[in-house]
Amino acid sequence: MDILGFNVFNGQLSDIDHSSKHLINTFSPNSYGIARNDLEFKTALKNTDILVLDGMGIAIGSLLLYGKNIKKIAGQDCFDYFINSANERKWRVFFLGSTNETISKILGRLKKEFPQVVATGYSPPFKTIFSEEDSLKMISAINAFQPNVLFIGMTAPKQEKWAYQYREKLNTNIICTIGNVFDWYVGNSKRPAKIWIKLRLEWLIRIFLRPEIFRRNTGNQLLFFKDLMLVLLKVKRIK
Repeated sequence: MDILGFNVFNGQLSDIDHSSKHLINTFSPNSYGIARNDLEFKTALKNTDILVLDGMGIAIGSLLLYGKNIKKIAGQDCFDYFINSANERKWRVFFLGSTNETISKILGRLKKEFPQVVATGYSPPFKTIFSEEDSLKMISAINAFQPNVLFIGMTAPKQEKWAYQYREKLNTNIICTIGNVFDWYVGNSKRPAKIWIKLRLEWLIRIFLRPEIFRRNTGNQLLFFKDLMLVLLKVKRIK
């Protein structure tokens, strides 16, 4: 479904063919705003195979433009679905991002909760921009392991741009950027309770949990709603 020029996925994760390569990214009003001023990020999102909705604003945009609701599929939902699939099918899973300590905690918890999953990870250097040598080391580690699923947990938009740039060089079928999920899974940070997620009020609770992120993202979110209103007014004039 087209939302302000971005093709947002309107299906179920179970619809995805695991036997072919898919790049999965999340899309929110904040990512829309960043993409307006970052051509590389915009290109990565527009060329994503599965761009899932991760923000109430996108759902509102769908309702206003088409009268249809798009189901929210956050990074956590992607992780839950694919890690359960991996456990059922005895898949190999690779975690790229965060620190060595966090990767170690992830692997330790996975071993207890999903014993059929064969997993490893790699912590890249903490840099705003990776060198070619950095990226080659990451690709080499991933391809040597030959995972069925690659989870990337780096900050946005770095993770989306890196995944798109090296997509074809990665020997894996599912490439999924899931951001904060690495830290949520091991308890480094806390996600709002399930009741708030179900009520689609996760964004509101996050304001109280981490107000600095809300202040940082407000401009991008307002840009999304401004452009959405302009499109709605244009449609109304045409009618």
